[in-house]
Amino acid sequence: MAPDERVSDEIVAGELTVEHEPANQRLVTRVGGHEAWLDYRLQDNVMVITHTLVPSEVSGRGIAGRLVAEAFEQARRFGWLVSPQCSYAAAWAERHGEVADLVL
Repeated sequence: MAPDERVSDEIVAGELTVEHEPANQRLVTRVGGHEAWLDYRLQDNVMVITHTLVPSEVSGRGIAGRLVAEAFEQARRFGWLVSPQCSYAAAWAERHGEVADLVL
């Protein structure tokens, strides 16, 4: 299954709203006037997480973890596997055994 490239999904993650922008292969949230994001590329049915960025002004609030968690939720929703190439995403996946079935 593939996401609709014309529509951005909004995902409510705790207190954060995360927007999935399939056309840009990105998950985005805005906190305190700052934008944080997770970039991925889709190869066949594999979500390759390439980068997470949280501005220093809003770091330390669990934002990167929320973005990675939502990436794994999207992967599960669409039937994708995940290759966490980003070091943060890889470490997060190691700490969260509940996503082990998705990790390549």
